[in-house]
Amino acid sequence: MEFSAKQIAGFLGGEIDGNPDVTVNNLSKIEEGTPGTLSFLSNPKYNPYLYSTNASLVIINKSMVLEKPVKETCTLIKVDDAYTSFAKLMSMFQGKQEVKVGIEQPSFIHEKASYGENLYLGAFAYICENVKIGKNVKIHPNVYVGKGCTIGDDTVLMPGVKVYHDCVIGNRCTIHSNTVIGADGFGFAPGADHYTKIPQIGNVILEDDVDIGSCTCIDRATMGSTIIRKGAKLDNLIQIAHNVEIGEHTVVAGQTGIAGSTKVGKNCMFGAQVGIAGHLKIADGTKVGGQSGINGTVKTENALLQGSPAISLSEFQRSSVIFKNLPKLADKVHQIEKKLNEKN
Repeated sequence: MEFSAKQIAGFLGGEIDGNPDVTVNNLSKIEEGTPGTLSFLSNPKYNPYLYSTNASLVIINKSMVLEKPVKETCTLIKVDDAYTSFAKLMSMFQGKQEVKVGIEQPSFIHEKASYGENLYLGAFAYICENVKIGKNVKIHPNVYVGKGCTIGDDTVLMPGVKVYHDCVIGNRCTIHSNTVIGADGFGFAPGADHYTKIPQIGNVILEDDVDIGSCTCIDRATMGSTIIRKGAKLDNLIQIAHNVEIGEHTVVAGQTGIAGSTKVGKNCMFGAQVGIAGHLKIADGTKVGGQSGINGTVKTENALLQGSPAISLSEFQRSSVIFKNLPKLADKVHQIEKKLNEKN
């Protein structure tokens, strides 16, 4: 399907610099652009490619000052935020692709389950008793949805997702392959020579517009609910323990682990491999650098943290300079000790 620069600029509310009638039928990276493709530029690291790309259309920020003219074959669309605009276009391109509808066989839907219009149910999917599925839901092959679950409108479960009993998934959520929602929380009471399992009788609630990557595990609550609030985005390979709450629009990168009963505020950002201890509260807007460890409550909103145990980013940066110079400092201390010993 082809789109002209004029159509795309109209959709994005952008300004055209070049040929408004040029058409594109595919997307490309700016460094790999070919004629007939659309690309974007938002990271200054890739600025040099703007002047050599063979892409027919490139979306750039209005604030960008050109160092020299681009190729005559390249038309620019200038917008307020190139990254966000390109994401909107990718969604539009995806929406133009074939949308699957219908129930493939073999698959199983319990007679007491219900579902809305335009359901897609892939082969070998299994829908249990009393499941309620909204409209326009896409459930891909080999998905399991346990007894009493609710799935909202326009939600997508990719192949191999497992949703245990009584969990609630909101509208417009996307859950990627092999993710497990609602497995038992890690609860065991220690005895003299063994552990006794504590029944996990709660559930998991995903509010609207939540995205979960592949192979992520969100455990059900011991009692009550483990909750992922609306708009939160979780990467691949994340562990969310029982009774955790993730605030609205919080973003969590891969291999992060959050221990039980910790409450994370809204608009937080965690880099990869962050570890957060249990029973803590993390203030709104907290940003934590990759491989950091949080072992205490964060009370200050919009804090920037780094390290293990995590400290403020400015303290960590100053400390890093000292870390690097420790061998030199140690040598100086030894020299001073040697001179003092010689005098004595």
